[in-house]
Amino acid sequence: MAREQGRKLIAQNKKARHDYLIEDTWEAGLVLTGTEVKSLRAGRASLVDGFAEIDGHEVWLQGVHIPEYTQGTWTNHAARRKRKLLLHRSEIAKMERKTTEKGYTLVPLALYFKDGRAKVEIGLARGKKTYDKRHALAERQANREKEQALGRRLKGMA
Repeated sequence: MAREQGRKLIAQNKKARHDYLIEDTWEAGLVLTGTEVKSLRAGRASLVDGFAEIDGHEVWLQGVHIPEYTQGTWTNHAARRKRKLLLHRSEIAKMERKTTEKGYTLVPLALYFKDGRAKVEIGLARGKKTYDKRHALAERQANREKEQALGRRLKGMA
């Protein structure tokens, strides 16, 4: 069997980019059981309630829902168990320094396979206020209208 190449996206946390201002990102490996990997290969996971926390110089992913494998037996995993993240010690130390500051948290942004190995993208995030969310939405809308107007002008319609 040929080895997998490239990146295959399993789940993405779009709401995290809306609710938080992402300042830094890291790619981390996951410690998984066999049935979790099989369930992920079937493309089933949810990052909606997920977060990461640092406990004793180790980073743990919590609240991520990987449903039980349908063909699994008594060896199946718990859907929302704590999962250890694999990171370098220097990266963990940097995360620890940043999260001790007020208002910062670690949020999973994407779950994917990279060259056959399960990875998660973790973001250092600060919560947005309601007016920040409205401002970002208005800015995106203005850019969209600007691009449409430019496209019409280039086509000679306006």
